[in-house]
Amino acid sequence: MITSRPIILFNHEGTISVARVTEIIAASPKSFDDALQIGIARASKTLQHVKSAWVEDHKVDIENGQITQYRVALKVTFVLKE
Repeated sequence: MITSRPIILFNHEGTISVARVTEIIAASPKSFDDALQIGIARASKTLQHVKSAWVEDHKVDIENGQITQYRVALKVTFVLKE
C-alpha cells in the first residue's frame, strides 16, 4: 500500500523544496530489519530523492505459534524535482 501527501521544506540556505511523505508497508519472513530494508529498496527503486524514513508501526503474522512474516509500516520522505 502506498499513499502520500505534500510537505514544504525550508533549508538553511533559504530555498524552498517540496517533498512528499509516502506510506509503504513491507514484509519479510526473516526479520523486522529485513522488512525495513525491503521497504527502503522498493521506495528507492520507484521514487527519486529519498531523504528519510521512519517506522510508524510494526507487527508479525503468526501461524501454529511461529512467526511467518515480519511487517513494517514506513513513512518515506522524498524531495520532488524542481
